[in-house]
Amino acid sequence: MTDVDLAFDEQEYIPAVAQDADSGEVLMLAYVTEEALRKTRETGEAHYYSRSRDELWHKGGTSGHTQAVEEVRVDCDGDALLYIVDQTGGACHTGYESCFHRTVDGETVGEQVFDPDDVY
Repeated sequence: MTDVDLAFDEQEYIPAVAQDADSGEVLMLAYVTEEALRKTRETGEAHYYSRSRDELWHKGGTSGHTQAVEEVRVDCDGDALLYIVDQTGGACHTGYESCFHRTVDGETVGEQVFDPDDVY
């Protein structure tokens, strides 16, 4: 599947960070399985594995807020991935452009780009 060895954990997951190709902003962190990575590479759109729903997840399959993957990078240990993406709409299911829209003190620093009640 890849030319590098990937270190999936005991549940067969590996974390993947999605980064906006234009701005460099970190959009989200999710997990992938071998199947999710294979689907990402086959389709050019981000696929992850939803641990809460226990199923393969095509990002934007419900919302239409897809991630076109420009490149997949692997960290030096082979235990994390970086998806460099062109994001359509918001990345976060709460309507924000990035899932990292709050500080640890609770201050909202990101932009809400859609109303989740209108989408889900």
